[in-house]
Amino acid sequence: MRNQVDHATAPEALFLDPARDAGVGFVTAPAYWWRLRPAAVIEGFAASGSDAMSTRIEAHLRQVKRHRTFAQVAEFNVVPVLLTGAAFRKSFAMAGGKCLLNGAAGARLLNRFGYEERAGEDAEAVLARYFAGCRAANGAARLPLVAVPQGVDFAVECRNTFNYFHFLTETLPQLTVLDQMDFRGRVFLHFPNHPDKTRAFVRGFVEAVFPELAARLVLERAPKDYASVLSAYSFQWTYFQMPPSVIGSLDGLAPSDLSWHGHGGSRTTRAVLAMNSVESSLLALRTRALRAVAGGDFSHLPKRVYIARAPGQARARAMQGEAALVELLEAFGFVRLAFEDLTPLEQIALMAQAEVVVSAHGAGFANMLFANPKATVIEIGTLQTAQIRGGDFWPLAHASGCRYVSFIADHHSDAPEELPEFVTEGIVPVHLTERGLGRIMAFVAALCGHVPRLNRAEDVARLGGQLLRSGHLTPAEAVLDRHRDLVSGSADLCLMQADLHKAREEWGAELIALYAARQADPTRWQTLAQVLWCARRLGKTEVQVWAIRLLQAEFPDRIAELAKGRDWVQQLL
Repeated sequence: MRNQVDHATAPEALFLDPARDAGVGFVTAPAYWWRLRPAAVIEGFAASGSDAMSTRIEAHLRQVKRHRTFAQVAEFNVVPVLLTGAAFRKSFAMAGGKCLLNGAAGARLLNRFGYEERAGEDAEAVLARYFAGCRAANGAARLPLVAVPQGVDFAVECRNTFNYFHFLTETLPQLTVLDQMDFRGRVFLHFPNHPDKTRAFVRGFVEAVFPELAARLVLERAPKDYASVLSAYSFQWTYFQMPPSVIGSLDGLAPSDLSWHGHGGSRTTRAVLAMNSVESSLLALRTRALRAVAGGDFSHLPKRVYIARAPGQARARAMQGEAALVELLEAFGFVRLAFEDLTPLEQIALMAQAEVVVSAHGAGFANMLFANPKATVIEIGTLQTAQIRGGDFWPLAHASGCRYVSFIADHHSDAPEELPEFVTEGIVPVHLTERGLGRIMAFVAALCGHVPRLNRAEDVARLGGQLLRSGHLTPAEAVLDRHRDLVSGSADLCLMQADLHKAREEWGAELIALYAARQADPTRWQTLAQVLWCARRLGKTEVQVWAIRLLQAEFPDRIAELAKGRDWVQQLL
């Protein structure tokens, strides 16, 4: 059982604290623990053929937006370390007899610990006490610095050597820490699976992005022990081991405390942190990859692309309705491709120069890391993938800065309105109904400059709102222009017009549109609240007084809520 670890062990004996436990030495003093960076535009929309399923999808998306989405994201530092008494077991690493809470491998260790049955104790409560003890002891934490001995090798863990997503997003980025030092040794990748399962992309991407390391790359199955070896260390989960006085706090970015519980390190908090953070090594991998294709001729690659699964190369999760989708996409200049049919450099270049990429949920979204910031990457998934894997791709969007849009369609199953059980059914394929296909294609067509003519104001408002929320102001304006005959008298479309002006900081035009929305539907109290905020931005006191008096007269039960914590509203009253 040399390749196993006892997850029932007390966390103090199981997990390594880099500030207090022996086994990890830092090659240089880290410049930072984490720092803030802009968040990507990430949105999700319902594309179900069922009203009931659409309601469930929209409720999930609201919950994610309101309780799990930060306004900015944290970039966690990943640095070179020297491990002593190192051991690579399955898909994680140890030093000094304790497991490293390091990146994705650390997340899996923490999750596995939380699922362990413990007599008379809740595993998550045990973990919370462990983190609290670390924070209490680390008030004067100092990370140990070490000198690197001659001839030492470098080693990192792999989840496996056949899953593209895990390799590209977890293993390959760790090699970038070698850019911080003059390294001449061998590079070991340790993995748990049989070597025969290793896919060609492992060596292919190392050769393409790290050509100087290719001849020194060694793939070796775990377990493997070292007296000392270099590796990479992420401070992502160190966030819970250090007190705020040392590592700082992200609490101010959390939209609520429903899923985020500060430094406590609960399962939901860890999940929220993972989707609202990016590791510096991932950013460094993006920089390296784009540098590798700079100056190359990739003019044969399309700018609009549908990514399909290559037969026999990826898991068989064929999307029902794919043929109809591809046929319609091709009418707008899209080309159907499979990443498996491209070289590593072509995959990088394809994403770097693409305008719009569409694909069903899958490991290929790892390549969103290489997307250019003006690109729109569209995922077609299900409520199941949104709930259990919804945040997996967020760090890739944060790293690239692209627009990442998910359309959540139906499950291809005998009971499509029931949420499939992952344990028994795995990931269930997508079923794209006629209505779902129509909503996706309306969005894509508008992006491509071909706004469809819609008959109902509610459909226009939906499409325009989707474009606005995903940062596409010009196509959203085109949608309104195409349907000017429907705008007058529609509160939803007047509000969309107001939102468009607001996004462009055209406050006066926003106020006019809000007034039109108020005229179209005087029963909506939120419109008066929007008038109030807009008039405040413009410094129009008389309009603020008008709005607040109408609110008092028509919606008296809302005044206390609006005035709470806002002295300027109290003064108007």
